[in-house]
Amino acid sequence: MIAMEILKHTLFFFLLVTQICFAQWYLQNSGTTDYLIGVSFTDANNGTVVGYNHIYKGIILRTTNGGISWTKQINGTTQSLLGVSFTDVNNGTAVGAGGTILRTTNGGTNWTEQTSVITTLYSVSFTDSNNGTAVGRYGTIFRTTNGGTNWTEQTRTGTYNFLYGVSFTDANNGWAVGEIGTILRTTNGGATFVEEGQIDEMPTEFLLSQNFPNPFNPSTSIQYAVSSRQFVKLTVYDLLGREIETLVNEEKPAGTYEITWYSENLPSGVYFYQLKAGSYLETKKMLLMK
Repeated sequence: MIAMEILKHTLFFFLLVTQICFAQWYLQNSGTTDYLIGVSFTDANNGTVVGYNHIYKGIILRTTNGGISWTKQINGTTQSLLGVSFTDVNNGTAVGAGGTILRTTNGGTNWTEQTSVITTLYSVSFTDSNNGTAVGRYGTIFRTTNGGTNWTEQTRTGTYNFLYGVSFTDANNGWAVGEIGTILRTTNGGATFVEEGQIDEMPTEFLLSQNFPNPFNPSTSIQYAVSSRQFVKLTVYDLLGREIETLVNEEKPAGTYEITWYSENLPSGVYFYQLKAGSYLETKKMLLMK
């Protein structure tokens, strides 16, 4: 009987030590019982958490010591906050119910409400201080390229399912996820949409044709030809020479190709498109007029 009790205590002690040794997560004291929904850390020490309290008013918590202590920040919103993204210790954006968008450039000491959008936003992802994407109800996706001063709705999302999460690795490559197993993928920032087809015609030279129509709104077709198998890159630039989108970036067999570029979420103005294929390089101008 005594031996059995010793065995039980030994086993209990062994299980306790095993749990301690192999524990991967441990509780931190947040200082609140409110609902915490979104979190973003820029390094091991600096992080921000957003959520809402029992009356659905948004709350923001900030830590500068890895979560040992958390401080509530004044945010000025009466809406629930559901997502947050920081690109460094100073620049961050929080989103939430009612299309709420808050922005800070000083680590949350001050939060400024930006022009809200039309629907609840559940998640946001910024890759730098300028380029960010927010997702929400009914498949809505909003994009900014100027730190949230302006947000543009992206209409070609392909779904009406609610989107609850979004993550970008750079300004172009991103994923959005949502209900009923929805996963969306973009390789061009989601700002435009591209369709490409091959024309049954064998060229004898490299060629980049003028886009048609030109001026255009919101789409235009670009035809190009490669006379031998080459790695082809077709890129769109704005008037300042900044890369807007890579339309083609792969090896192509000899042939004539036509690509349709949908630019409905870009502003009016002059754009350039450039074809690189082997040693061939040519650039042409086009005009988006809305």
